[in-house]
Amino acid sequence: MVLYMAFRVIKVHMSPWTIIDQPRFSYRGLLIDTSRHYLPLPVIRKVIDSMTYAKLNVLHWHIVDTESFPLEIPSYPKLWNGAYSTSEQYSVADAAEIVSFAQKRGINVLAEIDVPGHALSWGTGYPSLWPSKDCQQPLDVSNEFTFKVIDGILSDFSKIFKFKFVHLGGDEVDTSCWTTTPHISKWLKKNGMNESQAYQYFVLRAQNLALSHGYEIVNWEETFNNFGNKLSRKTVVHNWLGGGVAQQVVASGLRCIVSNQDKWYLDHLDTTWQEFYANEPLTNITNLKQQKLVIGGEVCMWGERIDGSDIEQTIWPRAAAAAERLWTPYDELAKDPRQVTGRLAHFRCLLNQRGVAAAPLAGQGRAAPEANRGCFW
Repeated sequence: MVLYMAFRVIKVHMSPWTIIDQPRFSYRGLLIDTSRHYLPLPVIRKVIDSMTYAKLNVLHWHIVDTESFPLEIPSYPKLWNGAYSTSEQYSVADAAEIVSFAQKRGINVLAEIDVPGHALSWGTGYPSLWPSKDCQQPLDVSNEFTFKVIDGILSDFSKIFKFKFVHLGGDEVDTSCWTTTPHISKWLKKNGMNESQAYQYFVLRAQNLALSHGYEIVNWEETFNNFGNKLSRKTVVHNWLGGGVAQQVVASGLRCIVSNQDKWYLDHLDTTWQEFYANEPLTNITNLKQQKLVIGGEVCMWGERIDGSDIEQTIWPRAAAAAERLWTPYDELAKDPRQVTGRLAHFRCLLNQRGVAAAPLAGQGRAAPEANRGCFW
């Protein structure tokens, strides 16, 4: 028996007990977003520590987005110019330290670059990545430099992020800049593409670059909704728009991660822990082979409305309700959320006692306490 206690490992020989326990799903994730609001390294480490208490095992790091590009990319160092400031940046050493910290706690780090949309910040350092100065995203599909930069990022990622998956985004792509920018419009006509076909071309080319660096791919569900039969068979489709998509994905033979926004988005403060608990990833998926293609689920802590001061109370305890759903055998899950209340309230107190600012159960996310008594008995 090996016990992990804080930063010590204690071996207990001839242990007189046996623990039989295993997760229902292999992928049990939490997304953090460091583009909308920069999260200092100590905050990220605290989030990782808290994940271990709920047996979550994948930190999905949505590193960059439209708002900022905080990560150092040695192959293209000017990308770092897209950070909010020099004090709101992650060096290669910082990223490697986070990966190492997580791995020691049994957590993989899934790195994401969201392309071709959500990438305005890339052009701060390399303006030629924009379609034009006045029309700045999605990335310029007609420019070979765009794909050289993506290749460089993935090459640098492969030296740091050792998880078998990389997330390439692909959601919410407004292609109007491609058709209204003269040189891209000309390129589309030359190559016999409309804007939808160009979107497919971009995603598939980015996928091939990721495959060349040894990664399997995760893409947001719009890629499947638009050209699912063209995606690499090594694609995991990340469902977020709503129910029913996972059923379609696995019926096509692709793998799926469930994060439907009406149930498992932590920035939706009006979604209660009871709704988090009740969200079933295998809804309407009865075929056993197809059920195995749902590799798990993920709760998403998008960064528009949180920063390091309130991220913990926005994540917890609602994420723990989803974590129990992802770990526990289906037949052992509570059919009535009221059966979970006492256990989850106790878990919230354990988090508080360990220094995690988990919010009370009552009401919405980040709820205020209802009674005078706290968790520090």
